[in-house]
Amino acid sequence: MRTARAGIMRAMSPRQENSRAPAALRPPRFPATRQLFARWWRRQSPSRQDRFATLGPLLSVLLFLAAIVSAFWYLRNEEIGRQTESVKRDTQLTQQQIGLRLIQNQEGLIRMARDLVSGVTDADEFAGQAAAFTSERPEIVHLTWVDARRKVRATHVAALYPLNSAGEPPEASLPAEGRLSEPEAAFRATRGTRSPAYSRSFADSAGAAVFQLHIPLIEHNAFVGALVAEYSLEGLVRHFVPAEVAQRHMISVLDERQRVLASTITEMPGRASHRSLIFDEAPLTPALNGLLLRGQGWRTSIGLVNNTLFWMVVALSVLTVWMLLGTWRHMRRRAQIQGALVQETNFRRAMENSMPTGMRAMDLHGCITYVNAAFCQMTGFSAEQLIGRLPPFPYWPAERIEENSRLLQQELQGRSPSGGIEVRLMRKDTSVFDARMYLSPLVDAKGQQTGWMTSITNITEAKRIRDQLSASHERFTTVLEGLDAAVSVLSVQQGELLFANRSYRLWFAGDAAGHQLMAGSAVGTTPASDHDDEVDPLSGLPTQELTEADASPREVFVASLQKWFDVRTRYLQWTDGRLAQMLIATDITGRLRAEEQAAAQAEKAQVTSRLVTMGEMASSVAHELNQPLTAITNYCNGMVSRVQAESIDQADLVAALQKTARQAERAAQIIRRIRSFVKRSEPQRQPAHARQIVEDAADLAGIELRRRGVAIRTYVAQRLPPIMVDPILIEQVVLNLLKNAAEAIDSAQLPPQRRHIELRVVPRHTAEEGGVIEFSVTDGGPGLKDEVIARLYEAFFSTKAEGLGIGLSLCRTIVESHRGRMRAQNLYNGSQAVGCRFSFTLPVAPDLRTDAPAAPSEGETSTNPAAPNAIVPE
Repeated sequence: MRTARAGIMRAMSPRQENSRAPAALRPPRFPATRQLFARWWRRQSPSRQDRFATLGPLLSVLLFLAAIVSAFWYLRNEEIGRQTESVKRDTQLTQQQIGLRLIQNQEGLIRMARDLVSGVTDADEFAGQAAAFTSERPEIVHLTWVDARRKVRATHVAALYPLNSAGEPPEASLPAEGRLSEPEAAFRATRGTRSPAYSRSFADSAGAAVFQLHIPLIEHNAFVGALVAEYSLEGLVRHFVPAEVAQRHMISVLDERQRVLASTITEMPGRASHRSLIFDEAPLTPALNGLLLRGQGWRTSIGLVNNTLFWMVVALSVLTVWMLLGTWRHMRRRAQIQGALVQETNFRRAMENSMPTGMRAMDLHGCITYVNAAFCQMTGFSAEQLIGRLPPFPYWPAERIEENSRLLQQELQGRSPSGGIEVRLMRKDTSVFDARMYLSPLVDAKGQQTGWMTSITNITEAKRIRDQLSASHERFTTVLEGLDAAVSVLSVQQGELLFANRSYRLWFAGDAAGHQLMAGSAVGTTPASDHDDEVDPLSGLPTQELTEADASPREVFVASLQKWFDVRTRYLQWTDGRLAQMLIATDITGRLRAEEQAAAQAEKAQVTSRLVTMGEMASSVAHELNQPLTAITNYCNGMVSRVQAESIDQADLVAALQKTARQAERAAQIIRRIRSFVKRSEPQRQPAHARQIVEDAADLAGIELRRRGVAIRTYVAQRLPPIMVDPILIEQVVLNLLKNAAEAIDSAQLPPQRRHIELRVVPRHTAEEGGVIEFSVTDGGPGLKDEVIARLYEAFFSTKAEGLGIGLSLCRTIVESHRGRMRAQNLYNGSQAVGCRFSFTLPVAPDLRTDAPAAPSEGETSTNPAAPNAIVPE
């Protein structure tokens, strides 16, 4: 109710609202300087004004915090930038000072080395020159002259430098052959490069961090020794870091492991040093021996921050006070608006009373709290007679009190349908009318439900028209119910059965699956016609399409009913606008059975004709038994020859006899299978493995292949799923294909290096057959002619003079009896045929199929290389 009033209030123009509002409640006139803001503020809704007033202080606090953070961030970055630049300048200055000193020392040592090589200076004079040299350079702790064998010729050490018993520097500071030390590495470097070399830092005998400079002594282009100068890192830092730099920043020397070797500031013992956030690093030049100069600085405080923060706090505090004052003024204005809302409420109530729809409000207990004028006019009761009443209400008919009480409980529990409830109500004069009630919850400003609002519409006239339409629909339905054909209408989008006559319900029990089964792929397709459907406004069913439903007939067999139907479908637009499909299915089982009987008579005539060709049986037995009998003969001849030569033992004899027995059993099995094929009976199938079938067939065919000098190469994929077949018959097919290929290669007189056959067994998956196992036999001969391929599987057709012409025909019959397919194709290189491939597929049984993918691997057996040729059918 309150929501509806607010919507109507917003729909009115501001000019109408101001015209009805009293003068005391009109907004005051603002000065010119505030008119812009006042005009924007008046355009905002009360809820948005409340939101602004609430969020104002919060926004001020957030701005305050943002300002504080920004100030600290800016000042910190400015301080860090200044300190970074200062540290960088001091680090570079120290690098230049130390680098210049090292270069000067290196030049002096090179001149001293030249005097030693030229003989101007001997060992005694060297001591004096070294003393004078080191006295001016306190960073050099000792200066030593060693020969090419690392023997000390002369040395001079600084004061307080520890010496060994021989008066020489300790061994840790001298190069020694075979010892891994930094002096030895520098000595080898200067000897190899014939140029000055700096060593890496190391600790001397006293534990101080030092590094050395080795100057080579070259005489007549030969290395005769080195002049070794040892630098103290502590002395370099102490004497050559400018005093003003040391006062401002900490300068340290680090090795490649970031360990501090010397520094202008001494760390506390036992406490690890931490790198400052403000630092700069530079290599120690010209040594470049892994040592780094690091300058570190620290932040300093500045006095301007406190003053800046103070003025920011003052400014933001003033802003907060101003926002609070604005909130107070807004609340005062809100009280004025609430007074104006009372007048607006009266105006809205007048509008509600003029509505033709009845409005009734109830609390959560079912007590009527409000009715509008339309509801009172609809029922004949006044508002005083209805407000405050509890059920049963006076406008309930006496015979429907129980039903209306049940509907009221549903309303109070919130289970009323969104489409409304159709009820019968009674006027005060006891007349009854039909109405439809719509229910919605009443929610207060806090979002809590306080009751229910019901809108009631009189539907007596609409229901009378609907009853007339229902009667017309019933008459038309009676006609459809009397049809012998099944008539149904299915919604294309939802799959809902919209109509079904008696015949359809008798056959499919009102299930939409029957319609979908007979419609097949036609359901969901776009209708062919684009013209507007003509709809009968009285019956609600399309009549134009019923007269044209004989278009596009189809014959469908329903297995559950064991009936054939002539199905005709058409798309139409249903009464509610949905796209639907109408289907008319006529039972044609009797007609088709008559046609089947006629076809059976024709088939009997064909069987009679086939009996004339019984000679095929005798030829088949002779052809198929020739292979096992030939094998038996070969085994027997082989055993006789080896027995006569006394070259066979008992184990080989038993194995040969067992193979002969298996061939005899195979011959008996072939006879039984051929006899069963004559009767067109199903073979005896069992789970079998393709690898075993191929091995047996290749073993049996090997006798013939070896006789003809043909090699066989087999490729069998691993982890093939089992197949449900008769292994004897499948082995016979493979054997026939191999034998035909061998005979074709032999008759073509191919050279020995081309006499071979390739047998492959791999898994395949096609859209037509699904998962299958493919057996293929490939040769590389001239291929088959087109007319030969056309008659390839015809009985008694052969390209060989002595061939019977039933081998491939029988193979195809065996494969097709296992629900497989057999193919033959030529292999081409451009337009020239270079071979022929015979292949057949066998389906994989679903219950025997494995989930593991087939990983092809090749197993090859070969006796001599051979080239394949075209396979000639028998």
